Amino acid sequence: MPSTPAGAPSSILQVSNGATLAYHRLSGTGPGIVFIHGFMSDMDGSKALWLEGWCRARGRAFLRFDQTGHGQSSGRFEEGGIAQWAEDVIAALDSLTEGPQILVGSSMGGWLMLLAALARPDRIVGLVGIAAAPDFTEDLMWESASEDWQATLMTEGRVEEPSEYGPEPYVITKTLIEEGRSKLVLRSPLPITCPVRLIQGLQDTAVPWRTALRLQEHLLSTDVAVTLVKDGDHRLSRTTDLDRLGRVLGGLIEDLARPEEESA
Repeated sequence: MPSTPAGAPSSILQVSNGATLAYHRLSGTGPGIVFIHGFMSDMDGSKALWLEGWCRARGRAFLRFDQTGHGQSSGRFEEGGIAQWAEDVIAALDSLTEGPQILVGSSMGGWLMLLAALARPDRIVGLVGIAAAPDFTEDLMWESASEDWQATLMTEGRVEEPSEYGPEPYVITKTLIEEGRSKLVLRSPLPITCPVRLIQGLQDTAVPWRTALRLQEHLLSTDVAVTLVKDGDHRLSRTTDLDRLGRVLGGLIEDLARPEEESA
């Protein structure tokens, strides 16, 4: 399934705060698919490009974009945080899509898709989380850190951590932690009622697989399915993982169409 090559020239959206978001968009049938990338990732990752090809082959509308401080969008990564990146998702939804949408969120993108669904419940008809990481700044960073690490972050404003996914270190900022606390979603029931599909690897060393179970417990939706992949890692980007993503997404689209067919 061909997709736009990684690094191909992007279209640019200017948002209200003066920032610019780089994006690629396909026109097609609805509901449209919006891919939301993860922490220190971008819209040119293997899952985003594969999903674009999957949508193109089916004539379905699709959007992928870089959040501020990521990829080709404006801004410095160190100045961003969960609140800002959630605003980016909502701005992209409002300006670049029409009608009902299915959000596909990878890792941190899984947190952002929840925040977008809360902000635009009338637009979001389904969610697909890939190793979704809601509340990771608090549960997986702050609470697991040593007192020395916490003190350094509070006094110096940033800490660098090695990344197993590339040469660039993860930059953890005080802003990231504090903004994250204002957007936590797993502390009370989540008033999201659309269908949700969660795919989670049991060998994921970044996001514990129990996070997916915890998330499904908090969702008010009764249409929630969790797929646990025994040999799956955090990226879930192998051919078998991508094929599974296609089956899950295709099944969700069929499920969304079924009530309309039955009521016709």
